[in-house]
Amino acid sequence: MIGTIIGFILGWVFAKKLVGALFGAALGYYFYDRKRKAFNRIPKEQLHDAQELFFKTVFTLLGHIAKADGHISEIEVKLTEAYMEKMGLSADHKREAIRLFKVGTAPQFDLQEALREFQSIARRSPNMAQILLVHLVNLAHIDGVLDQTELNILRDVAASFGFSQTAFEQLLRMIAAQNRFSGDQQYQQGNHQQTDHLADAYEALGVSPSATDAEIKKAYRKLMSQYHPDKLIGQGLPDDMVKAATERSQEIQAAYDLIKKSRA
Repeated sequence: MIGTIIGFILGWVFAKKLVGALFGAALGYYFYDRKRKAFNRIPKEQLHDAQELFFKTVFTLLGHIAKADGHISEIEVKLTEAYMEKMGLSADHKREAIRLFKVGTAPQFDLQEALREFQSIARRSPNMAQILLVHLVNLAHIDGVLDQTELNILRDVAASFGFSQTAFEQLLRMIAAQNRFSGDQQYQQGNHQQTDHLADAYEALGVSPSATDAEIKKAYRKLMSQYHPDKLIGQGLPDDMVKAATERSQEIQAAYDLIKKSRA
């Protein structure tokens, strides 16, 4: 889009005619926007490897985070297995996820090496770093507790992908609000009052209640684009992990609908 706009302006300036502007817009799209869109997708021949790497990173890091407090409780194991079921993992992938989880719990597991390896995806598709963080935060908090040791590891992971402290804290608030808004059992603490539910909706989109309609719509569209299933698959998300992303987009949609209804 940026290339298209720049091309349109330059075409108008130099040609002084609409046809010149349109020609410039076409060139801008071809030489900038089209390549920029391609940059955000993993080449087809590399897609399988990228999907395997994403899967590996999620579950080894999850194991590492779960072991951060020195032990893994039985409830953490059961809730993690339940989350795998919710994600829609096949039987083979579930077994592989458990194996990778155990790899991450080993004392010799190298967190920094795992993050460096994942950078091959994150550099090409920065959105995937955020999707990874969402999975890790959800799974780390699945027992209802996110202790300081786990939080420190998540901060290190976020920092390795270029997230500032402020951006990471905002992401945590958004994830928590989206989970409360969705009514997931492990996060829901009783019945929300309507005002609290609306506050969660704003937080889920990462905007304040004082934001304009245009700002809210922009935030909503950005989030929906990030969680679009086809886009995520093209960027390296494994097919059987798309279900969780689809549910996340439904939560975002519901939050946006509630905000619109409250402003009607």
